[in-house]
Amino acid sequence: MKIFDAATAAGTALHPQRVQRRTVVVLSAAQLLSGVGSGASLSVGSLLAVQLAGSNAWAGSVTTTMTLAAALTALPLAGLAGRRGRRAALVTGLLAAMTGALLVILATVTGAFPVLLLGAALLGLGTAANLQARFAAVDLADPEHRGRSLAIVVWAVTAGAVAGPNLIQPGALVGQALGLPPISGPFVFSTAGLALAALLLLIGLRPDPLLLAARLRGAAEEPAKGTTGRRGRHALRNGLRAVRAAPRARLALLAVVAAHGCMAAVMSMTPLHLQLLTEGPLAGHPAGHAHAASTDVFVLIGFTISLHIAGMYALSPVMGWLTDRVGRLPVILLGHGLILLAVCVAGFGQGQPVLVTTGLVLLGLGWSAATIAGSTLLAESVAPGDRVLVQGVSDTLMGVAGAVGSGFAGLVMSGIGYQGLNLLAAAVAAAVFGVALPAAIRSRRSTEPAAG
Repeated sequence: MKIFDAATAAGTALHPQRVQRRTVVVLSAAQLLSGVGSGASLSVGSLLAVQLAGSNAWAGSVTTTMTLAAALTALPLAGLAGRRGRRAALVTGLLAAMTGALLVILATVTGAFPVLLLGAALLGLGTAANLQARFAAVDLADPEHRGRSLAIVVWAVTAGAVAGPNLIQPGALVGQALGLPPISGPFVFSTAGLALAALLLLIGLRPDPLLLAARLRGAAEEPAKGTTGRRGRHALRNGLRAVRAAPRARLALLAVVAAHGCMAAVMSMTPLHLQLLTEGPLAGHPAGHAHAASTDVFVLIGFTISLHIAGMYALSPVMGWLTDRVGRLPVILLGHGLILLAVCVAGFGQGQPVLVTTGLVLLGLGWSAATIAGSTLLAESVAPGDRVLVQGVSDTLMGVAGAVGSGFAGLVMSGIGYQGLNLLAAAVAAAVFGVALPAAIRSRRSTEPAAG
């Protein structure tokens, strides 16, 4: 693999931006295909968990397992990228996720809840790979275009991820045609999309952007011998040390982690809230029951999650343009301001599906702004030799925040309701806004004399 990359890079090293453009196209196409998998999981994961476990208390288990697995595998995937390049890491994550989608189908056939959780864990590797793909988009990007490049790859997941929740009904038909439980049908599409995405990256991501960027810096062996290649506790400790040494990196990390935690907590409980709002609890239905929730509820849930995911990804190019044009810190403020508005709308409008859906759209927009601006700021705030490791730390902590958010969301919702869950998310977003605002003001003041 490295021999091929070296030979290819020799012919293209004089044209890194040509390689960058091709890299963004390939990553974007792969994100589009793999997005179907995440969309299906978000839309029916909580319903499957309740059906197979027989209790609403397990509603957040699928999302929690996925996000926790993504957190635990982010650093190993970053280490693999440092040693063998982005292609090896991304393909490994997507193939694992494809296996996870197959296990989810098996779980619906057998009614085995542990198999469902194992499948969700492997799907989490796909989430980790998709998160890492956004950083692969900036390995070769010019500083003034980093936000745009990152945003294009984030945006590319829109079509697949928005389609995922709306594949519930078509998936039911496919499932029935294959002799499977109808609710497992969307994961048939997930399996195909993940397989095609892995194949596309394996063939098309050449030369590897991370390895080529290192060669262009004149340090071809740095990723393999430096901190990037370290594993486990040492990798996490070294990554956090690099973040602590850069104040802007600390703020960037806080922005993306908090945004992801708020989003995961509210989003993971919204399908169950909508189902309880319209029909009542699902507990007690047998595993794999085709009508555990009515078609109308499935349509409402799919529509709401689709619009939420559209909010997360559809305007990503706009967020990337704003990040490059207005600045990283103002867009971080915009993101957490939108999250604050979103959870207030969804929380205080919890009895109205229209307001809940509106809140979820705003939540997606806030996540998009905070994640794109924060990730861009993080990538440029640390030394090149530490960049991949710090990015792995970022994805790990995002996964932990998502797992904690979705894991405790069910307990919080049981105790203080959907509105209380949203108000807790509002407190987190307000805290980050309060930290970022003084930094943005200081940054603007420091640039005004130069501008004058």
